[in-house]
Amino acid sequence: MQAIGYRVPGALDREDTLVDITLETPNAKGYDLLVAVKAISVNPVDTKVRQGMAPEAGAWKVLGWDAAGVVVAVGEAVRNFAPGDEIYYAGALGRPGTNAQFHLVDERIVARKPASLGFADAAALPLTAITAWETLFDRLRVTTPVPSAAPALLIIGGAGGVGSIAIQLARAMTELTVIATASRPETADWCRVLGAHFIVDHSQPLAAQVAALPLGAAPAFVFSTTNTDMHLPAIAELIAAQGRFALIDDPAVLDVNPFKRKSVSVHWEFMFTRSMFETADIAAQGELLAQVARLVDAGTIRTTRTETFSPIDAANLRRAHALVESGRTRGKIVLEGFGGGL
Repeated sequence: MQAIGYRVPGALDREDTLVDITLETPNAKGYDLLVAVKAISVNPVDTKVRQGMAPEAGAWKVLGWDAAGVVVAVGEAVRNFAPGDEIYYAGALGRPGTNAQFHLVDERIVARKPASLGFADAAALPLTAITAWETLFDRLRVTTPVPSAAPALLIIGGAGGVGSIAIQLARAMTELTVIATASRPETADWCRVLGAHFIVDHSQPLAAQVAALPLGAAPAFVFSTTNTDMHLPAIAELIAAQGRFALIDDPAVLDVNPFKRKSVSVHWEFMFTRSMFETADIAAQGELLAQVARLVDAGTIRTTRTETFSPIDAANLRRAHALVESGRTRGKIVLEGFGGGL
């Protein structure tokens, strides 16, 4: 099968960073589905792993987690899917990735793709939708009010992949006032289209901008998707007493002492936790993706795909990684179709 991989981690300026390779097609066992991959999308985790994680000696590292495709074979323990099913999912961090013609994934973290979407639009959603959903409903518990706080959610990095779906989920499933940060006209417009009530500029002091909004009180919830270390002092200032704060990025140091006087709870979200530790509720990820699919098919939320490259090959993957690393993307970048066909 065709795939894209590397043997030595590093920056994109090396010719061997991501290369086209041929691998054996894997076999489905246990809970595994063997999927013919039709489309993939690229996330910051792809670039972070590529920069710093080496494969075993002599092996290839294949990246990629988001995928949409067709089931072609199933393991003996599979109960919920069959060959021919069209699915979408974000795979497990410790397994070979989706940048390949065929991919193995545990059925418990999979859902049938939205019927109203093609494979490219569906592939944009899984990792970011799981991250946003778990952050909002499992970590921040945004449906449980914070006493004396404004029922409002500030999303830092509203135009990114996670922010783009978090805005939509918050609008579709809560009564919260949604505030998104954006620093360019095109990203601010994108956040408005997705449903943000207010836009503030994260290149300017955040606390003063939020305080000037007609909320009536400090916001109960803050969700930081990027540059948390830069914004932490402002977050501590602007969040309500007893508020809840969540982050998904990787600051070198996270000093939470400023949150003490307000009794703010701090939550880290990592969407690979359930699959990595095979937690008892691992199937929650497949279930939430099924709910997201229903929301999409009802017209309540939309895909966050903004760019598509074709075919799925090393050149286009390097191009997508470079854009993600720029930190200036809007929504999600998707690659669709292998050059040799499936």
